[in-house]
Amino acid sequence: MTVSRLSLPQRAARAVGESPLSERVAEVQEFIYGPVITWARRSPFHTSVLGHSVHPPLTDLTLGCWVSASILDMAGGSRGRPSATLLVGAGLAAAGPTALAGTSDWAGMTGSERRIGAVHALGTDIAIFLLLGSLIARMRGRYSSGIGLALAGNVILAGAGFLGGHLALNRGTARRTVH
Repeated sequence: MTVSRLSLPQRAARAVGESPLSERVAEVQEFIYGPVITWARRSPFHTSVLGHSVHPPLTDLTLGCWVSASILDMAGGSRGRPSATLLVGAGLAAAGPTALAGTSDWAGMTGSERRIGAVHALGTDIAIFLLLGSLIARMRGRYSSGIGLALAGNVILAGAGFLGGHLALNRGTARRTVH
């Protein structure tokens, strides 16, 4: 298929996969997270039990918490603050296993999938730090800052999630074969 026949999102994913900057992101992540990547490849998070990666279902839990927190922030007023704070914290707790499962998938990728996965991971890392900042702000009574940080994190997660979905669904990187 020629580039001109691809949709804008498909062209964006292709551009990320072909970018030299994305390659640099992947190299830096391998340097920083090297021991974690090695462990994740042999961890329980890299399993064929489901027939596919455990990363996609875990993202539903993490994102569900964070999006629900933002909905409470927008619609729940001051009465929703404790629940929104709890949801941000629950999403952060789920983010660890979710990231490890994604790392176990990424450890075996090469070429453009590796580069797309690296940018996906960078986006989720940034979002996690924003949501951690949101939780800290909320716990200090700075709800406006906490809400703003959570919304920024969710926007970044939308872009990162697009790239992750592209890998799993278009490129088939979430498939697992039974050994």
